[in-house]
Amino acid sequence: AAQLIRFDSLGIAVSAGSACSSGSLKTSHVLQAIGYPHSGEVIRVSIGRETREADIERFLAAWGEIAGVKAAA
Repeated sequence: AAQLIRFDSLGIAVSAGSACSSGSLKTSHVLQAIGYPHSGEVIRVSIGRETREADIERFLAAWGEIAGVKAAA
């Protein structure tokens, strides 16, 4: 939940969990299949036709800031 709040405060909309488990508190069967056991630690990022490279770069910079990782130059 903290990640969602931080992204929101930066003006970036993300969702919790995977799309296949939307609205459920159970771990996604897809995430389990790839070996990820905790859907509570997952965010969903969507892109579409209107998404630009600058949008992706802004998201990656925000994600790095939230995770405490310095962005590559």
